Amino acid sequence: MHKPIHYRKARHRLRNLGLVALLLLIPWTWGLIRFDDLVPKTVADPITPTDAIVVLTGGKGRLDAGLDLLNDGHATRMFVSGVYQGVDVRQLINLSTHDPDALSCCVEIGHGARDTLGNAAETAAWAHRQGLASLRVVTADYHMPRTMLEFRHAMPDATLIPHPVFSSRVKTDDWWRWPGSSRLIIGEYTKYLLARLRLLLADFLDTTADATP
Repeated sequence: MHKPIHYRKARHRLRNLGLVALLLLIPWTWGLIRFDDLVPKTVADPITPTDAIVVLTGGKGRLDAGLDLLNDGHATRMFVSGVYQGVDVRQLINLSTHDPDALSCCVEIGHGARDTLGNAAETAAWAHRQGLASLRVVTADYHMPRTMLEFRHAMPDATLIPHPVFSSRVKTDDWWRWPGSSRLIIGEYTKYLLARLRLLLADFLDTTADATP
C-alpha cells in the first residue's frame, strides 16, 4: 500500500532538514573544539609590566587578581570596567581582601559597560584619555577569548596581555563531563561566534563604505 503523497513530502522535508542540521552541526562542533583551544589553561605571560591593569567585573576572584598585580608592581594604575552605578572605588576594594587605604589612589572605575563589547569600548576610551599603550587584561579564563576579540578590535594599536583568572567551580579541563561547565562553555562559545560575526560584518561594511566613490 502506497503512502499518501502529503506523507511522502513531509517525510522528504524532514529528511532534508535533518541533513541540513547535520551539515551545520559538523562545523559548529569543529568550532567548539577550536574554541576550547583558545581558552587559556595558564597565565602565559605573568611578568611583563604594562601601563595599566584592566579588570572586567563579574567575580571577586578577578578583582583580587587585579589588585594583587597592582600591589606587586605589575603596573602603576588599574581600571575596573562595568562597575555597578553607585559603587565607588573604596567600596569596590572593600569587596576584596585588600586595604582600600593602600590602593584606592591607583584605581579608577567605569560605570558605563553592561557587556563585553561595552567593556572594550569603555576601556578604550579610558586608555586613550590616559595615553596608555599597554594593558594587562584580567577576566575569567573561559571569558578571555571573547574579551580579547573585542579588546583587540577596539584597541588595535595597543599591546594587550591576557591574564586569565581560574575558578575551581568552572571545569575548563574536560568541561564536557560537567553539566554546569558544559552549559557555560557552550554559551560562551555561542557568544564568541556572534561577536565574530558582528565584527566581520562591521569590517565588511566599513570596507564597502571606504570603496564607494
